[in-house]
Amino acid sequence: MSEHPIAARWRALGGRGRGRALIPYVTAGFPTPAVSRDVLRAAQAAGADFVEVGVPFSDPLADGPTIQRTTQAALEQGMTAAGVLTLIREAALAVPVVIMTYLNPVLAYGVERFVADAHAAGVAGLVLTDLPAGADPVVESAVTRSPLALIRLVAPTTDDARLAAALTGATGFVYLISRLGVTGARDQIPADLEQHVRRVRAATPVPVAVGFGISTPAQAAAAARYADGVVVGSALMDALAQGGVGAAERLVRELAAAVHA
Repeated sequence: MSEHPIAARWRALGGRGRGRALIPYVTAGFPTPAVSRDVLRAAQAAGADFVEVGVPFSDPLADGPTIQRTTQAALEQGMTAAGVLTLIREAALAVPVVIMTYLNPVLAYGVERFVADAHAAGVAGLVLTDLPAGADPVVESAVTRSPLALIRLVAPTTDDARLAAALTGATGFVYLISRLGVTGARDQIPADLEQHVRRVRAATPVPVAVGFGISTPAQAAAAARYADGVVVGSALMDALAQGGVGAAERLVRELAAAVHA
């Protein structure tokens, strides 16, 4: 069997503990479907190692003001889960694509159908923001039986026992929330980030990516000292809103240089 595209990308980067990955987040359909497709391609060209694509949802409880605004704008443009898959197919990226979504759009689409169509569109992994490990074995089984990696989302407050259980059989990478609260740019990374990354690494052999609140190249470089991957979303969407595709591409290029250094 061929190597999973996410695992292959980490191997190309040098493996866990050596290579570092930049993972920009893009809200599908913001500010328009055509522009968001251009942003996905620009992010790849600017040095992204993976791309995370957000499915717009009407009740994004984990997201801060920036992602909420971009989500609402995308919904007003008519973006749907099916539209997100079409967008990814049209972008035809060479780097692995991870979908980040709430569970509701997947259930509405049909779980089995969604994972099959996502794989056909070129998606490599799936983050279900509001699905704790073990909460819905039927949904989890549908994903783990598919070619998609089910990427676990863990919080810094998760205790060791729960962490071990939640990460059993984890694939792709683990998405570690750097701090409690919603998404959004912050002034600095948490002082205890290294400690939390070490705890997650002790519980799983797969790489650990850190997100929520990382917004500048300096912060990305600091996070990359500890984590295998760095996710940046709100800052990128702010750049897109304020300066268009060119501004977003410049920020990705700066972030990539910081993370890869």
